[in-house]
Amino acid sequence: MAETEKPAAAKKTATKPASTRAKAKTAAPKAVAKAQPAKGKADNVKSKVKSDMHDFKAQAADSVRAAAAKGKDRATEAVGSIGKLIRDSAGTIDDNVGKQYGDYARSAADMVDGFAGKMDAKDVDALTEDARQFVRKSPAVAIGAAAAIGFVLARLIRSGGKDA
Repeated sequence: MAETEKPAAAKKTATKPASTRAKAKTAAPKAVAKAQPAKGKADNVKSKVKSDMHDFKAQAADSVRAAAAKGKDRATEAVGSIGKLIRDSAGTIDDNVGKQYGDYARSAADMVDGFAGKMDAKDVDALTEDARQFVRKSPAVAIGAAAAIGFVLARLIRSGGKDA
């Protein structure tokens, strides 16, 4: 009887497909732990990444401040030019419309020049804070001003593209 059982057992293992037998032998254990770096190395990497991010943030802030200062200088020059343009046209307004309207133009030029002087005297951080306070006090006016400025810029860009 022992002889008959052995061939039956051999048949059972032989009837399994070869791919199943190969999988059974090469199957990896299901719970494999990931290799963790040493505690000291992980802390060093974290502190280096934090330090690099802090340096990057400082560099970005410095470059933004420099760009904002350059933009402020350009805006101050532009506002000053607008004041000069209004003042120069006041004489023409006197001749064409009347002295009263020329005086309005001179008054407007004085206000624009005063605004340019205030802008020039303040640094970028103070201007940013002033803008924040203005938006908090009158958000509707700020939105309207932003829309008007956007409209004017769009017209300038559109007209500049046709001339080129």
